[in-house]
Amino acid sequence: MGSRIVDGQIDYLFFFFTDPMTLQPHDTDVKALTRLAGVENIVFCCNRSTADHIISSPLFMDPDYERIHPDYSGYTKRFENKPVVTEAVESVNRRKKKK
Repeated sequence: MGSRIVDGQIDYLFFFFTDPMTLQPHDTDVKALTRLAGVENIVFCCNRSTADHIISSPLFMDPDYERIHPDYSGYTKRFENKPVVTEAVESVNRRKKKK
């Protein structure tokens, strides 16, 4: 499901496999989908009330609506050409050589 979100194949995610009162074995998967939905800016709802609001929105079936795809290039390049990255890589390489 996560790869389909990243590939732009999923615009809305209605996920009702959560029980807010009990810890579930799939909680980490739900957390990963929640994070991915936020990063990829897709609609994500995990309860009936939110789903009702989304479905009743005029944007839900609007063929002209396009979600904004965030540009994270600035974030991903935030350490580019910074000595902190080079120093960290060199430190890891030195530790590997000592082993």
